[in-house]
Amino acid sequence: MSISKDFLWGGAVAANQCEGAYQEDGKGLSIADLRLAGSKDKKRGFTPEIDETLYYPSHKAIDFYHHYKEDIALFAEMGFKMFRLSINWSRIFPNGDETEPNEEGLKFYDDVFDECLKYNIQPMVTISHYESPYGLMKKCNSWESREMIDYFMNYCQVIFERYHTKVKYWLTFNEINLALHSTYSALGMILEKNEDYEKKLFQALHHAFVAGAKAVALAHSIDPNLKVGNMLAAASVYAGTCDPQDNLLVQKMKDQFFFYFNDVMVKGEYTPKCKAILQDKGITLDITKEDEEALRKGTIDFISFSYYQSVTITTHPDDQSEQSVGNIAGGMKNPYLAESKWGWNIDPVGLRILLNEIYTTYRIPLFIVENGYGDVDYIEDGQIHDTDRIDYLRRHIKELKKAIEKDGVDLLGYTTWGCIDLVSAGTGEMSKRYGFIYVDVDDEGKGTFKRMKKDSFNWYKKVIASNGEDLD
Repeated sequence: MSISKDFLWGGAVAANQCEGAYQEDGKGLSIADLRLAGSKDKKRGFTPEIDETLYYPSHKAIDFYHHYKEDIALFAEMGFKMFRLSINWSRIFPNGDETEPNEEGLKFYDDVFDECLKYNIQPMVTISHYESPYGLMKKCNSWESREMIDYFMNYCQVIFERYHTKVKYWLTFNEINLALHSTYSALGMILEKNEDYEKKLFQALHHAFVAGAKAVALAHSIDPNLKVGNMLAAASVYAGTCDPQDNLLVQKMKDQFFFYFNDVMVKGEYTPKCKAILQDKGITLDITKEDEEALRKGTIDFISFSYYQSVTITTHPDDQSEQSVGNIAGGMKNPYLAESKWGWNIDPVGLRILLNEIYTTYRIPLFIVENGYGDVDYIEDGQIHDTDRIDYLRRHIKELKKAIEKDGVDLLGYTTWGCIDLVSAGTGEMSKRYGFIYVDVDDEGKGTFKRMKKDSFNWYKKVIASNGEDLD
């Protein structure tokens, strides 16, 4: 099997990390608009109201809102087949609970999609990407409440009906499994860390599962040609030693962090594995017969995921003296792998392993919708020589090709993360750059916002033009 001529090469962004214009044309506040900047060593803060003396990275970001024509033209020059972006929910429903949408917000995305289609670039839309309306967080703490299902469905009804002739591929929730690490970003809610924390968290996830399933069924009813997937943060997980207890620990992490979510969304039910996880935690979910029917009828069409690194874990405390500080899932340093400046290990083979594991388990198409290398870029004689980024992407593309050609994995496409520099979700920095296109904005939101091609721009253009054959 070789890479299909219809393989969807492209790049990905999120509205809250690139658009800016946080109050323009009727947009309301999203949860992202209240997050402060941080760094590798400092967590991002949150304020309950806007403080004009503080800096909020999403307010300007890279001003894609006013530069989208220029940016999409650059994507077209690279030969993109697909551009993954998100719709900022609070552009469409400023508070989240309105009955009528904001027409100015709808028109903006019409214009963006039309610009993509002008160049034969297919948009892929993430419906909810870390940018729930802040009004819903204040009203009902977002997904903690069942009310969110109806608000979400009202939003989906509007965007599916409006854009179904322009957008074929949709994703429900971005990296929803990261709710296990941050309920604020993934679910737009704040939970106290008390004895009820896990029960409330898993009930909120259930509400999102039901909403996601209903969205899939709705999309298919509006237009049977629409394809709707999930989106999870994914990593290969390795045992730190050959102790069987380490391998059990690996299995437990995979089950709780990845398979729990995929089982519900792919199989349309809480499988025995899911029920065992909940039982082990002493959690009984409030699940109605309507919920069960919605889950059965709304199974996803494909699995999408982000992949940046692998995780190595062990039950032996003495072997964990060196922690992998950049890994959100923790774990120990892997002595066989190099790390980026932000402490993320670099493991291209792990991507092939992961593709095989997911496809063997679920046997539905897969899509890599995030993969990339965050680094500091330097302008030298008017150029940016981002050789480490090219090397990272080259090595990962080689492995995904092996997964397709040697292992028989059904992979629909590959969109690199941050195809144009944007605000880092994790740290709120601009200096942690992923793009093929440099944007002149610093960590305080200052700069000319001028766009500039890096060396990787022409390299990726060559990769796409050769359908992955020319990686030099």
